[in-house]
Amino acid sequence: MSERSDGMPRPQRCRRVCSEPQFLCFSPGGVEQPEENVLTVDEYEVIRLVDYEKKSHEQCAAAMEISRTTVTEIYEKARYKIAECLVQGKQLSINGGNYQICPGQRSCFGKPCRKERILSEKGEHTMRIAVTYENGEIFQHFGHTKKFKVYDIEDGEILSSRVVDSEGFGHGALAEFLFNNGIDALICGGIGGGAQTALRSTGIKLYAGVSGSADDAVQSLLDGKLNYNPNVMCNHHNHEEGHNCGSHSCGNQGCH
Repeated sequence: MSERSDGMPRPQRCRRVCSEPQFLCFSPGGVEQPEENVLTVDEYEVIRLVDYEKKSHEQCAAAMEISRTTVTEIYEKARYKIAECLVQGKQLSINGGNYQICPGQRSCFGKPCRKERILSEKGEHTMRIAVTYENGEIFQHFGHTKKFKVYDIEDGEILSSRVVDSEGFGHGALAEFLFNNGIDALICGGIGGGAQTALRSTGIKLYAGVSGSADDAVQSLLDGKLNYNPNVMCNHHNHEEGHNCGSHSCGNQGCH
């Protein structure tokens, strides 16, 4: 951190990221209790933009609202952490950092923000609710959800509903799937901590711990009478040790 003219450390500027990562931990196979390297979320975002999205350092700097020099420093530090994990068999965890989630109110790389595009597709005044779904009921294990029933709401009334296939995604990717489908709120049964974090990063409101009819639950939500549990976790852990929901350990941010 640089210093100000009075000798005090200059406060670090908050880095803007599109959303929190879906997967938070990667561990080498065959290594018991590996040493851990922590990649911060802003370091992850630089790697995502430069290496995955193939953006230049200048483009990355503009997207994250930081200087190109800062991008280069973050990039080199993050690449070394990843290299250490690959060469020395360390566990890579993604956590922390000095960042804020993009509110979705500006263009990205000359195109409308993905969040803004989704809003324009469904209508500014339309609320979209998804329910984990099976045979008319709320499916109880989020990470195993094969279908969602999606409701479009306007002025407190259900305009339409449809059932969509989740395409077999696991916990973290389901949050991205819901976001890409313009979902504002999710009603479900059990859901793990990692999935809850992923949903928060997309801005989707969670109503968990709900059972019974999907249609009745949505109507109860609209009436302000839905009985839900904000502290619920996946409730199917009385199986063998090491059981996973989809590709994500339920109730914690397990390694993938």
